[in-house]
Amino acid sequence: MHKKIECLQSILRAHAPLLIAYSGGVDSACLLAVAHETLGDRMLGVIADSPSLPRQALADALDLARRIGARVEVIRTAEMENENYKGNPVNRCYFCKSELFEKLGALASERKFAGIAYGENADDMSQIRPGRQAAAEFSVLAPLRDAGLGKAEIREYSRLLGLPTADAPSQPCLSSRIPHGTPVTESALAMIERGEAFVRGLGFRVFRVRHLDGGEAGCRARVQIAPEEMGRLEPLRETLIAGLTAVGYRGVEIDPDGYHSPA
Repeated sequence: MHKKIECLQSILRAHAPLLIAYSGGVDSACLLAVAHETLGDRMLGVIADSPSLPRQALADALDLARRIGARVEVIRTAEMENENYKGNPVNRCYFCKSELFEKLGALASERKFAGIAYGENADDMSQIRPGRQAAAEFSVLAPLRDAGLGKAEIREYSRLLGLPTADAPSQPCLSSRIPHGTPVTESALAMIERGEAFVRGLGFRVFRVRHLDGGEAGCRARVQIAPEEMGRLEPLRETLIAGLTAVGYRGVEIDPDGYHSPA
């Protein structure tokens, strides 16, 4: 891993000054920390803010950047104005990343940054990632991937750096809770955000609140909780259902198979 980190640092130096697409997740937090350590003021982290980003996630990401000492700015992205994104096709992430990279490209040109980097890792290459196409089209760098760093190594190095994200569960955007083909709306994203905040408040750590469109019958929630946390569910079941009903869901079901992360 030491040689891979040295390779990562070499890649960063070779393309500085750099904009770092930062979300506060495991990969981008590690990339931000290494870029800050390696490049100092020759890098800038940028967070894309939109209705699909929970307010708490934004606050946590900004707090972590302050702890790292890295410069970070927030920009507003407008993927919700794109009908292709709102239609929620299987390649929805392509339209989101295209919007992000277009905004970052304009910022890089304005501020004289030589390149843009994002947090794809080596393990991601075994998965279908529509955002990768957008990254290629905008010539966005993937330093973690190119250095050969996989998720386990990124977590290990994050631990060495003292980053709280080292053991954090993955948290894709709120739109990922809506089944493909069901339109993404701001009202749906707001319900998901409130619902997941409530479930998190009950002490659950790894879970999803899936947002199911019930037509005239109203939206339903399917709650998936990590198998290792299912043992805590039973005494909280009625409280959980009542809380999600208060959020606005007309029906709440608990997935007996629980939540299994795709990565």
